Amino acid sequence: MKKFSSLFIYLLPILLLTSCVSSKRYNEAITREQDLLARNNSLNNDISQLRSQIQTMEGENARLTSQWNDALKRAAEAAGMANLTQKQLEEEQQRLWELRKIMDQQRQAVEDLRKKMADALVGFNSNELQVFTKNGRVYVSLQENLLFPSGSAVVNPKGREALSTLAQVLNINPDINVVVEGHTDSIPIKGRYEDNWALSVARSTAIVRILTTTYQVDPTRVVASGKSYYEPVDSNTTAQGRQLNRRTEIILAPKLDEIMQLLQQAPTGDGAHLNKPGQ
Repeated sequence: MKKFSSLFIYLLPILLLTSCVSSKRYNEAITREQDLLARNNSLNNDISQLRSQIQTMEGENARLTSQWNDALKRAAEAAGMANLTQKQLEEEQQRLWELRKIMDQQRQAVEDLRKKMADALVGFNSNELQVFTKNGRVYVSLQENLLFPSGSAVVNPKGREALSTLAQVLNINPDINVVVEGHTDSIPIKGRYEDNWALSVARSTAIVRILTTTYQVDPTRVVASGKSYYEPVDSNTTAQGRQLNRRTEIILAPKLDEIMQLLQQAPTGDGAHLNKPGQ
């Protein structure tokens, strides 16, 4: 018995020491596990943040890619619009310069025609006829009292004289188109004509017949039309205004064949301007 007690007393410190070592290792293992869990949580947070950043970057990359594609598309369109060779640009500049030159010539021709008409008809009073330009055309406006009796489409002798003088100018200017427009006031017509439409057409037609048949103006150049009272130059509420509205307008316009031909030659594309080559 004494031997056993002595042995126990001898082994007790060893057992206690062993127990202390195991507890320490256990605590250290727990600490390491907690540290690993904390690190794992931190890594998971970092991964979540990185994923969020990647998604943001992917969205930004898609936006930039779209902008880049749009810029490439616009650049391609611009390149297509400017896809003219230097020679084509020079040809277009030349074409537009010729067009402007012809238009200037047309304007000068209109002004010259106005002067010729005004000089030829100088013997008539301003209350009988007027010569003026409007919208690139020459207007010879003849009042009813010069051409017709009231409500009639039979041309007076003095009216025929005016038409004879006008026809002489037209016949030496064959590149002029002629429109004859009849106008009335708003008072309903009574007599042989159904209404103001019929009277205005009858008057313009009578003048066209005289110009083409009596004075040999080329019929292919002449158009007759009636406007009734729908294009007044003054108020139809007064006698003076109605008198001014009862008129026949002979409208003279240069032919635009050269201008139309140049316009039809326009190339596809843009970039030309109206400057004369070399300017």
